[in-house]
Amino acid sequence: MKLALPPIAWPKSLETLSPENFRQLPQREQRLLLVGAVAAVLLLVFGIIVPLDHAVSKERAKLAQKRADLAWMQSVAPEIAASAAPPSATGESLLVIIDRSARESGLASSMAGSEPGSAGSLSIRLEKAPFDTLIGWLARLSQQNGVLVDSATIEKAGEPGLVNAAIVLHSG
Repeated sequence: MKLALPPIAWPKSLETLSPENFRQLPQREQRLLLVGAVAAVLLLVFGIIVPLDHAVSKERAKLAQKRADLAWMQSVAPEIAASAAPPSATGESLLVIIDRSARESGLASSMAGSEPGSAGSLSIRLEKAPFDTLIGWLARLSQQNGVLVDSATIEKAGEPGLVNAAIVLHSG
């Protein structure tokens, strides 16, 4: 079904807008056309071109920052790879390492449970643990015992600075 719209009935003087036709319009219509044209240009410039320019500039800055970050990461990657975490020299199980280090870090009271996982991993849950202590503990586990974080879900626990966490760890 094809919809046929009637043609717009423009005044003869507006069918071809030329300087002669414009001058033949009454002064009120000339002003109205000029104001409309200025408004259309301003809308185009300030409604489309300026915001688009700002967005492009912002994205260019983000891209430059990402490139700088990538260059830095590539420059330190060999150093990080060379300093791999040492495996546990004591031969202790992952559960023993986690339990001992949690007590040493003051996180034992926040431990809500743990479950052994596949391939030597361990899932642990912490409730109302101090965030800074938790992050420091995970860093020490990695540096001193070669324990790596497979995944972590950390959510705020109501009070400022306290978090609930579900973390999957495995020995490196």
